[in-house]
Amino acid sequence: MTKKRFTSVWDAIEDTPAEAANMKLRSELMLALRDHIAGMKLNQSEAAKLFGVTQPRISDLMRGKIELFGIDTLVNMAAAAGLKVEVRVSEAA
Repeated sequence: MTKKRFTSVWDAIEDTPAEAANMKLRSELMLALRDHIAGMKLNQSEAAKLFGVTQPRISDLMRGKIELFGIDTLVNMAAAAGLKVEVRVSEAA
């Protein structure tokens, strides 16, 4: 049995590099939004109003339901919250 090393858990569990990259970006956005909610000490209803979504969507976010969120939705939520989203692209290692 040989051991493989991965730079990210997403590289290990996703079928393609493209799927892994998508999941990495989605997870980073979700964590940033959760951190923003915690840092501002918002309850879910307040966060929903700020992000322009429903309270159940915030509940899904807080519970880490990554499969329910696309990149577009997460970027829109971040922008509505006044967060700046930047993407950096570089050559693969």
